[in-house]
Amino acid sequence: MNALNATIDAGNNLLWGWLLIYLLIGTGLYFTVRTGAAQFRYFGQAWRTILGSRDNQPGQRGITSFQAFATGLASRVGTGNIAGVAIAITLGGPGAVFWMWVTALVGMSSALIEATLAQAFKVRDGERGFRGGPAYYIRQGLGQGWMGQLFAVFLILAFGLVFNAVQSNSIAASMQQAFGLSPAAVGVALVLLTAPIIFGGIRRVARVAELVVPFMALAYLLVALYVVFTHLGQVPDMLLGIVRSAFGLESAVGGAAGFAVQQALMMGVKRGLFSNEAGMGSAPNAAAAASVNHPVQQGLVQMVGVFVDTIIVCTCTAAIILLSPLPRDADLSGVQLTQAALESHVGGWGGAFLAGAIFLFAFTSIIGNYAYAEGNVQFLTRHRWVLNAFRALLLGMVLFGALAEVPTVWNMADLSMGLMAVTNIVALLLLSPLALRLLRDYDRARRDGQADPLFDRRADPELDRRLPREVWGAGEGVNATD
Repeated sequence: MNALNATIDAGNNLLWGWLLIYLLIGTGLYFTVRTGAAQFRYFGQAWRTILGSRDNQPGQRGITSFQAFATGLASRVGTGNIAGVAIAITLGGPGAVFWMWVTALVGMSSALIEATLAQAFKVRDGERGFRGGPAYYIRQGLGQGWMGQLFAVFLILAFGLVFNAVQSNSIAASMQQAFGLSPAAVGVALVLLTAPIIFGGIRRVARVAELVVPFMALAYLLVALYVVFTHLGQVPDMLLGIVRSAFGLESAVGGAAGFAVQQALMMGVKRGLFSNEAGMGSAPNAAAAASVNHPVQQGLVQMVGVFVDTIIVCTCTAAIILLSPLPRDADLSGVQLTQAALESHVGGWGGAFLAGAIFLFAFTSIIGNYAYAEGNVQFLTRHRWVLNAFRALLLGMVLFGALAEVPTVWNMADLSMGLMAVTNIVALLLLSPLALRLLRDYDRARRDGQADPLFDRRADPELDRRLPREVWGAGEGVNATD
C-alpha cells in the first residue's frame, strides 16, 4: 500500500504541480475569448433551453435536454461540493474558494465546447437513442482511434471505479458520524440500492436523476441561505477574507505568502475541477444522449451545470464553513468539518440533515458516473458480458470505497481525473475550429431571429463534410426522428 501511495503521489505531483492548473485555466480563457464570452452572452438563453425541454417530442430519439442536464448535474453535484470544498479550505485556506470560482467561470466555456462536440459526433445506439463523448469525437473528429480508446480507459477508471469509491467513502463517513452506522453496513446498502438502477441502463439513470437532482439541490440551497441570512453582518468580511487569502494578503510576506497563494490556487483548481468537471470530458457523455435541434444548444445547457455546481452549491458549502465559529485549526476535514460547521449553525439536527444531503448528492453521483462509464465501455466493446462484468466491478468499488482510508481514495481520484483532463483538453484544442464553426452557425441563426435554431449542415461545407450524416442527416438539421 505504501508503494501504491508513493506512485500515486508522484503522478499527482507531476500533473497538479503545474501542468493541469495552467492548462485548465489557460484553455478556459482561450475559449472565453474565441467564443466572445459565450458563457455570459447566452447565459439566459441556456436557462430557457433547460426549462423548456422537460418533455420529449413525438418520435424523438434519446433523452431530453433537461434529462441530460440533470444526469450531468447528478455526477457533478456530489461529495466534491461538500467534502471537497471542506478539504480545499482546510489545505488551501479560504482563498481556495476564489480559485474554484475562477475555474468555474472560465471553465464554462470549455464545457460549452466539449458538449457541443459531443453532440456533433454522437452516434445512434441500439436503444433508439444516442451515445457519445470525448472518445467518440476523438475517433471521428481527429481520426485517432487509439487516443479515443485511451480516453475511454481513463474515464472508466475514474468515473466507473475510483470516483464511485470516493462517493461511497463520503456517504459511509457521514452516516457513521451522524448515526453511528458501520461503514460495512453502509457499503452493502449502497450496493443493493445501486444495482437495480445501473442494470437498468442510461434511460433509468436519466429518470432517477431528473427526479432527485432538483430536490436535493433545492433543499441544500435553502439551508445554506438560512445560514447566510442569519449571518448577513459577517458575509462582507467572509468575502473579503476569501479574496485576500487567494492572493496571500493574509500571510506573512515573502515565501509564506507565495506558498499560501500556491496552495490556495492548487487546491481551488483541483477541487473545483473534481466538483464541476469542466474540460475533464465527463459531462459530454450525458450531453451526447440528448435530442436537440442544434449541437450548440446542449453545449449551452451543460455550461449552466458548471455554474450551478460551483458558483451556487460549492459557495453554499463554503459559507456554511467560513461563517461558523469553528476554530481554523479544528482537527476536522472533509465531511466531518462541514457537518460540524452546520451543527454549529442550526443545532444537532444539522448533522443528520447533512448526512441525508450527502447521501443524495453522492448516490446520484454514483449513478451519474455509471452513465458516463457505460458509454465508454460500449465504445471499447459491444459484448454484453463485458458491460455486466463492469457493472459488477463498479459495485465492488462502491463497497471498497466505504471501507477504504480517505487519503488513498482521494489521491486515486486526483490522478485518474488528471489523466482524463489532459487527454480531453488536447482533443478540445485540436477540434476547436470545428466547434467554433458550429457556434458561429448558431450565432447567425439567432441574429436572423430564430429563437430555437435548427441546424442545417449544408450552410457550411466543412461541417457538411465532417459531421456524421446518420445523425444529422443531409441538411434537415433535427436529429429527433428517423
